[in-house]
Amino acid sequence: MKRKNKPKTFSLHWGTGIVEEESQIQCEYHIPTIQLLRFTEGEAKGTWEIRFCHYSHEGRFQRSPLILDTKDLPRFKRALEKTPKLKKLLAQMIK
Repeated sequence: MKRKNKPKTFSLHWGTGIVEEESQIQCEYHIPTIQLLRFTEGEAKGTWEIRFCHYSHEGRFQRSPLILDTKDLPRFKRALEKTPKLKKLLAQMIK
């Protein structure tokens, strides 16, 4: 049986870790996602990175650039209200 609250993990060339926060919205063609990655192993251990990505409607990670329709920006802004760390970090990009 799958644990319900098991954190999502990731693996990159410079380290592995958990997805600490994730903001998503459902769109017609895909699920745009912004993730706060916390590295727990590897040369990046102890650091955080932000990943802009998307998933298919079947839940598969997509290895292509995130494209977000401008009409979906208000919905994404509302979704970010549930991820305070991500929201604070992203705000630094526009200040």
